[in-house]
Amino acid sequence: MTARRRLDSLPRNILRGPRQFCRIVVQKSSRRARVPQGSAKSRRGVTLIELLVSVTLLSLLSVGLLLALRMGFTAYGKTQERLMDNRRVAGSQRILEEQIGGLLPVVATCGGTYKAAFFQGEPQVMRFVTTFSLQQGWRGRPQILEVFVAPGEDGRGVRLLANEIPYTGALGAGRYCAASGNTLRFAPVTPEPTSFVLADRLDHCRFTYLTAPTEANAPPAWLPLWAGKTWPMGVRVDMAPLEPDPSRLQPIAFTAPIHIHRDPEINYEDLGFR
Repeated sequence: MTARRRLDSLPRNILRGPRQFCRIVVQKSSRRARVPQGSAKSRRGVTLIELLVSVTLLSLLSVGLLLALRMGFTAYGKTQERLMDNRRVAGSQRILEEQIGGLLPVVATCGGTYKAAFFQGEPQVMRFVTTFSLQQGWRGRPQILEVFVAPGEDGRGVRLLANEIPYTGALGAGRYCAASGNTLRFAPVTPEPTSFVLADRLDHCRFTYLTAPTEANAPPAWLPLWAGKTWPMGVRVDMAPLEPDPSRLQPIAFTAPIHIHRDPEINYEDLGFR
């Protein structure tokens, strides 16, 4: 009876055999290994909403970066353009001053026989011989310089142009002038494809010429038209921009002195020394 009771007290799974017992143990262990639905492992990965939010943020950052780069390039371009305009205005004024300061006292043979000082001075046209070249500076050969005012682009305002013609001598300069009694008449000035733009988008541009006093204790006078037999003491270039802009360097009026006062009626010779 005692042994019988002991067998009855044992679990029925043991009585079914070792194979059935192992299978039951494996099933229980697999049930215990299952992860509940609310655990952290079931929430691993990225949802569609999170992916959309990430793509949207990345797009916004890319757009902001592109806008910042565009604004930087635009500011750089405007600064570079303004700097080039300022250099152009300052350089043009300096070039014109050098050209007037390098005036060469040439006596041209106008009309083949009449000798006169080669200088054309009108309110909007100047023509003379200078030792300063636009391309070679002070190292170049003398040039016949034509500085004149022409209409601007699209008929707005005026522009200041310059032509250079190599100087070949008194006869070569005489082709641009003719004598009519005691006065000189010069050939008209025309713009060329190679004309150099000294100043553009101007409201006006005028030339005046400084003459020596004719009476004692009288001050020098500025003349709009030069009709003297020699060269003026100075040239004043009066110009103003068409659209004033305080943020940029504007073309202004300036005066260039002329330090040569040769009399064309006197023959200058180099006597030398013995």
